[in-house]
Amino acid sequence: MVTLREPYLFSQKWGVTIHGLCLKIGSEMMVEVGNSLLDMYSKCGKINEAERVFRWMVDRSLISWNAMIAGYVHAGYGSKALATFGMMQEENMKERPDEFTLTSLLKACSSTGMIHAGKQLHGFLVRSGFHCPSSATISGSLVDLYVKCGNLFSAQQAFDQIKEKKMISWSSLILGYAQEGEFVEAMGMFKRLQELNSQIDSFVLSSIIGVFADFALSQQGKQMHALAVKLPSGLETSVSNSVVDMYFKCGLVDEAEKCFAEMQSKDVISWTVMITGYGKHGLGKKAISIFNKMLRHNIDPDEVCYLAVLSACSHSGMINEGEELFSKLLETQGIKPRVEHYACVVDLLGRAGRLKEAKHLIDTMPIKPNVGIWQTLLSRCQVHGDMELGKEVGKILLWIDGKNPANYVMMSNLYGQAGYWNEQGNTRELGNVKWLKKEAGMSWVEIEREVHFFRSGEDSHPLTLLIRETLKEVERRLREELGYVYGLKHELHDIDDESKEDNLRAHSEKLAIGLALASGGLNQKGNTIRVFKNLRVCVDCHEFIKAVSKITKIAFIVRDAVRFHSFEDGCCSCGDYW
Repeated sequence: MVTLREPYLFSQKWGVTIHGLCLKIGSEMMVEVGNSLLDMYSKCGKINEAERVFRWMVDRSLISWNAMIAGYVHAGYGSKALATFGMMQEENMKERPDEFTLTSLLKACSSTGMIHAGKQLHGFLVRSGFHCPSSATISGSLVDLYVKCGNLFSAQQAFDQIKEKKMISWSSLILGYAQEGEFVEAMGMFKRLQELNSQIDSFVLSSIIGVFADFALSQQGKQMHALAVKLPSGLETSVSNSVVDMYFKCGLVDEAEKCFAEMQSKDVISWTVMITGYGKHGLGKKAISIFNKMLRHNIDPDEVCYLAVLSACSHSGMINEGEELFSKLLETQGIKPRVEHYACVVDLLGRAGRLKEAKHLIDTMPIKPNVGIWQTLLSRCQVHGDMELGKEVGKILLWIDGKNPANYVMMSNLYGQAGYWNEQGNTRELGNVKWLKKEAGMSWVEIEREVHFFRSGEDSHPLTLLIRETLKEVERRLREELGYVYGLKHELHDIDDESKEDNLRAHSEKLAIGLALASGGLNQKGNTIRVFKNLRVCVDCHEFIKAVSKITKIAFIVRDAVRFHSFEDGCCSCGDYW
């Protein structure tokens, strides 16, 4: 009898060969062989072949159903996994689903965000006698399900019922709280974990530091760094990489450089983190320098590293260096340039005003252009005021990605900047008709270790009145001292100027800055205010912050979705090109 005891040890080629042998000797219908074939194809990612074997099997055991369900989950077909479980129930199997079945189903629900199906499955677990304390694996999967679906209350309940809590359950819940902005609860859970004297692994440390990095919470990040150096796992390269990344994302370049220099070992990710960090801060020359230093250390860059250094050239307007690096990439054996690499070159050419060359590169590159590369070109058309090419690119974008509200916003901005008010209004109306809403702008600022979040246009903050009055006072000084006026041409033309100013004043980054200034920042010359935003900073806010930095002598560091902007004495590190 042909069996595949360890199918993952076989290459796909050998697996297909053995399958063919099974057909020749007529053994495919045997349950053991069918199960092994199912397992092999599932682990090789060949879900269609697995389905074919499953259909051909006359007799199916619990192992057969488990292999098919797990195969669907691994392939990302959560709905099919649940449907297969339904078929399994309908066949009135004598064997009940086991822990492996239920864990796979919970993974299917969490990976697809099917919270309702997950709750039904939870109810089935209770009815079937699979109480949470009886299985740490199932309970951990429940915690993961509720965390990924944003139901932290249920996640906490499932977690509390686990008698012997595994590290994966702790990390899942801690990260869930952190990602939802519940940092007090996240740190409280982490302290509980510490008190148990558990061996906190590098994955947990890296993940938590990564969350603080994404939210640019420097104080919490520093606390985690201080803890990491005291733990054995904190010395691992992956943790050090996360610490360096955290400092860069918090705008603390000096600290990032110091940590990198002190690392005991460095891998290609370490160097890539440095290159990316320098690039985001507009330090293109430093990015090129450390890339060359990496080469001297005989570390070969991978495709991500090349993307980081090309992006750094783009952010710093280093046209020649970027073109030279891209040529080197094309000649590198074993690395196939992705569309993101081409997008960096398109951005480089676009910055130099070489828009036709950028369009030609897109038209002739050997891979299919994606939405992002067309958006890159459209943004450069807007910067250089090329309406003809911008309209052409905009039509392409709306054709291939007509449900993305960002494309309508970009086209609207292109028309508005050129004074084409009718076209701007029509574009916005087209987006409204399709019920498309762009992602809401959100900014946050940390004041005395407390993080304050703002969404554009909201007035829920308890100091809203003080924030608005502070902003109006700053605006008065800007008019008197600099003759500054709002960039009204970037707003809708069919409302009065006062309403336009109200709209612009309510942008999330301005509200965050208003709070920082109202909290004593105006009286502290030489102070630095750090603000972080989830979207690209708009033209008017960029001009506003430049002007505020000039009259207040306060430095502003603003991190948006694209890069860092360092404002000082009326100038920005991006050179007004981002």
